[in-house]
Amino acid sequence: MAAAVPLRSDFDAEALRALAKGSRDPAQTRRLLALSVVAAGGTRSEAAEIGGVGLQTVRDWVVAFNADGPSGLIDGKAPGARPRLNADQRDIL
Repeated sequence: MAAAVPLRSDFDAEALRALAKGSRDPAQTRRLLALSVVAAGGTRSEAAEIGGVGLQTVRDWVVAFNADGPSGLIDGKAPGARPRLNADQRDIL
C-alpha cells in the first residue's frame, strides 16, 4: 500500500472546522469536516465515512487542499460543450 499524502500543516483541525462553519458551499463544508478528522489524528477511513466517499476521494481532497488551500475544495464550473462554429462562422451570422 502506498504512503498517505500528508495534509498541509498550516491548518489544524479546529481551523478546518471554523472554515467549514463559515462556508456557504455545502460540498466544501463536507470536505473540510472530513479533512478536520485527518488533521485531528483520525484515520482516513473515518474521514471517508464522514464525507460519504471512498478513500481515493479523500486522497484527492487532500491533494486539492494542499495545492490551493480551502478554495481547492470548491467545485469549479464545468467548461461546457465545445462551440460548433468558429469565430469566423459566428461573425457571418
